[in-house]
Amino acid sequence: MRLLEERGYVILQRNWRSSVGEVDIVARDGDCLVFVEVKTRRGHGAGYAEEAMTPRKAARLTELGQLYLAEQELSDIDWRIDLLAIELGARGKTERVNLVRAVTVDQVG
Repeated sequence: MRLLEERGYVILQRNWRSSVGEVDIVARDGDCLVFVEVKTRRGHGAGYAEEAMTPRKAARLTELGQLYLAEQELSDIDWRIDLLAIELGARGKTERVNLVRAVTVDQVG
């Protein structure tokens, strides 16, 4: 995603999958590995994109992050989960983008 790259992220993988689920984007932000969940909404009928990050989803992303680290044999590395919330207008044009850094289970819900 261009926005992430503009903010200094280096995209390593898109749509990384395991038996537990999928991570939309795996990136580096400096020395930190970042698992980015991308949520897109068209209008507010289903709520804001940020609201789609539930405690259950955050917990699953934490589990996926740990699986990724084990698979890649990365043991002593800083990592976090970020949320990229995108809101589209009626014609599909991006109206709002919000990057929420370091999402935790305690913050959502």
